[in-house]
Amino acid sequence: MKIVVDAGHGYQTKGKQTVDGMKEYEFNRAVANYLKAELKKLKGVKVFFSHSDDKDVPLKERTTIANELKVDLFISIHANAYGYGRKWNSVSGIETYIYKSRPKEAVDLSNVIQRELIVQTGRKNRGVKTADFYVLRKTKMTAVLCECGFMTNKEEAQLLKTEAYRKKCAKAIAKAIQTYYQIPFKTEAIPSTSPSLYKVQLGAFQQKENAEKLAEQLQKLGYDPIIVKQQDSI
Repeated sequence: MKIVVDAGHGYQTKGKQTVDGMKEYEFNRAVANYLKAELKKLKGVKVFFSHSDDKDVPLKERTTIANELKVDLFISIHANAYGYGRKWNSVSGIETYIYKSRPKEAVDLSNVIQRELIVQTGRKNRGVKTADFYVLRKTKMTAVLCECGFMTNKEEAQLLKTEAYRKKCAKAIAKAIQTYYQIPFKTEAIPSTSPSLYKVQLGAFQQKENAEKLAEQLQKLGYDPIIVKQQDSI
């Protein structure tokens, strides 16, 4: 399965920031990086980015990347805002968007993503919504856009700045994708469940009778010795 993870906007995008100055892209790219790491744990999943730390990638270029790669899924990461973003307000919560035509797979997947985001973060559930966003309209595959909190809400803005919250968002989205598509995790070495065995050797003899004598002495002392014959090395 091929997935494009899209960190919305860019460092140079005007106006996209919290009231106290954190740019939205800082949050978006962090979640995108964590999400990529989580998705790479899944078997057969390849992850691509449509954004760049060097420039604000135009929306048309982002969707073209996804379409030319013929990926199966497009996930766009965002942080929300209410009003002009110049002062704090009480609007809060998480919402997930799909295209207004409501493609069935997008509907089903977005509901799973929204549910996992709410479970992981504990934030207000604003539900799954439809929109005519460019990245939802122009992509030829299932596309979902996640708004992970409001930059204009003081409490959520502080959360958006933390690595813990960013990781929660990434893990929630990854878990939803893994669950919905039933993708197995990559096989890893499974530690042995056999109990550990520790040995203490008290002697080594060339003659068996010498080993037996020591064993007898140990028995008299209350121990339960074992005589093991070591085969010659070839």
